[in-house]
Amino acid sequence: MYEYDIVIIGGGPAGLTAGLYAGRQNSKALIIDKSLVGGLGREVPMMENYPGFDLISGLELAEKMKSQTKKFCDIKENETIHSIEKIDDKFHIKTKPSSLLLDSTSTDQCTEITAKSLILATGASHKHLNIPGESEFLGRGVAYCATCDGMFFIDKNVLMVGGGNSAAQEALYLKKIGCNVKLVHRRDSLRCEQRLQDLLEENNIEIIWNSTIEEIKGDLMVNSVNLLKEGKLQDYPTDAVFIAIGDSPSNQLAKDLNVALDDNGYIITDKNQSTNIKHIYSAGDITGGVKQWIVACGEGAIAAMSAYNDLNL
Repeated sequence: MYEYDIVIIGGGPAGLTAGLYAGRQNSKALIIDKSLVGGLGREVPMMENYPGFDLISGLELAEKMKSQTKKFCDIKENETIHSIEKIDDKFHIKTKPSSLLLDSTSTDQCTEITAKSLILATGASHKHLNIPGESEFLGRGVAYCATCDGMFFIDKNVLMVGGGNSAAQEALYLKKIGCNVKLVHRRDSLRCEQRLQDLLEENNIEIIWNSTIEEIKGDLMVNSVNLLKEGKLQDYPTDAVFIAIGDSPSNQLAKDLNVALDDNGYIITDKNQSTNIKHIYSAGDITGGVKQWIVACGEGAIAAMSAYNDLNL
């Protein structure tokens, strides 16, 4: 049995910052992440708005944060929560390697942990188009991460679906590495920052306005899509479809713990990042609001300080 003061579930920007602040307050803290720490932030191809860096990739920043945080906090990567229950004012947690997730009922190889406080920083997952061909061609021309899969499509035709910051950033990245990229957006104006809109224009990235992809088609690999543009359906050739249309809160653990959620499934917190359950806090994208790296870091710091104060003051 491993005993901790504060256990942070999720190792994205919010979780890493919470671990850093918790550890520096002399709390015994642990971060648990089902994958590699950094979360979806690892996929950000470039950032120009994170203080202290003119330009930095999400992967690079995540690795810098991990290196700093692990000096003060234990980190368990590729570890999945098997169960959590509260017994005598402590949270009893069982985890198991993510590679064993398919055997979800077995407690074999589970690690048992106790915590006085929890910080839920479980983040969000990619939204899907939910159209024919999307799941069938995943990894064969359908992708959700330009930095992960873009290199496979250098000198090839690529469609990037979306109109927000992520879609614009990833389209710019794909253009930079040599893909022939076009942006597909369902409206007649983008939602991304004006700076990114200017860069799209400067880089001559064509935008297919008022359009949606209705089906992704191919043989072994993607070779075309059914594109609905202004009410007219056409067969549009492409080698890949990258999708960046937002995310959905990863809230199953919150539901299991009876943590209150808003109408969109995000965790409700007060100004101290406290939830409706005593000694459970939350931070980052799972709380909704402005989904920016720096906001997640701020919430993570507040959550850790609140958890410490509630245990020690």
